[in-house]
Amino acid sequence: MNIENIVSDALALPVDAVSYFVSRELGGLYPLRSVVEGEGGEFGLREYEEAGLCSVRPAESVHNQIATAWYGEQYGLYRSVENGLYHVEWQGHALEVLFITWTEGVCRSRHHWILADAKETAEQFFEAVCRWNSEVRGEVLVFDNGHWAKSEALFQAIKSATFDNLVLPGFLKQEIQDDFNQFFASREVYERYRLPWKRGVLFIGPPGNGKTHTVKALINWLGKPCLYVKSLKARYATDHETIHAVFDRARQTTPCILILEDLDSLLTDRNRSFFLNELDGFAANTGVVVLATTNHPDRLDPAILDRPSRFDRKYYFELPEPSERLTYVQKWNESLEKDLRLTADGIGQVVDLTDGFSYAYLKELFLSSMMRWIASPAADAMDTIMFAQASLLREQMASVTLAPAEDEEETTEEDW
Repeated sequence: MNIENIVSDALALPVDAVSYFVSRELGGLYPLRSVVEGEGGEFGLREYEEAGLCSVRPAESVHNQIATAWYGEQYGLYRSVENGLYHVEWQGHALEVLFITWTEGVCRSRHHWILADAKETAEQFFEAVCRWNSEVRGEVLVFDNGHWAKSEALFQAIKSATFDNLVLPGFLKQEIQDDFNQFFASREVYERYRLPWKRGVLFIGPPGNGKTHTVKALINWLGKPCLYVKSLKARYATDHETIHAVFDRARQTTPCILILEDLDSLLTDRNRSFFLNELDGFAANTGVVVLATTNHPDRLDPAILDRPSRFDRKYYFELPEPSERLTYVQKWNESLEKDLRLTADGIGQVVDLTDGFSYAYLKELFLSSMMRWIASPAADAMDTIMFAQASLLREQMASVTLAPAEDEEETTEEDW
């Protein structure tokens, strides 16, 4: 029997028999080679090769089946090996890697078999590939539907967020920067005094007041690996399993920042105890900063909100005061083309007219006013347009406030 027949015969078997059949046949076909078997996980051979860490070529004796998917303009084409045999050169060793993919229930499962002259070589290669793929470099690690996936596109999308273009009250911006910077620089001090080197931080405040922008700016500024939890729900995993997977990966990626945006929407009565056990249970979260945000602290259990050592730092992002609105409006105004700018008097009036506006509503005020001006451009017309838009937005704010809480829009990955 040859490799081609092994693949064909294996795919005709019941799924429970495939793995055993392939391992047995490979042992008979290559009696002098060692075989290491595995499935899925972090064994990303294509990515490892693209980084120049090994060379890979398809075996000519076997039909190599490649699946091609289209993930839209943002991500483009993605090619993955379904079934095939590949010759690998790695650190002076010659190896073969066989991939076979089959369906278990409604999920596709891809298994691999690594053949080498020595079992130690195969295991070292497997570990090297997995270790490299588990590292977070120039991407955000996103957890959704029970699985982690790297997103370079999301990482690039947040690169424009800096502390320079962020307006916050008083010394809040500096306090946050100092707090995170000091923590990551103080591991030896924590260990010397036998203090757990971990941190829980909670950003609290109504939506649209800079929490998400601050999170993105921190990621860019600190340069630490970022793990972003989009959802704790999974179709084929329990809440306990998904929460454990989140913290387990964070512990493997330290030091890192674990982002739990809209914490009150992620946690439920069913999963809260699992979350608390992972947050401060027996497992050490050394080097993990859990950074959570909430628009509704009243929806969080006191065990999360008030108990010491869980979220030991809380920062409040309130609606901007007149001085902050003035700074924000001035920054926006300076960035506009001259014909679109407010007058000096107009700036002061806009600040007065926007009492109670969040930064998100202030941004919308500028954008909607600009679009109205472009539709009917006129000299010195921006003042009049923006005054009118401020009144319209205030009416919208009133209608949103009166709407049921369940109609509120949750933050998504796309908001990043």
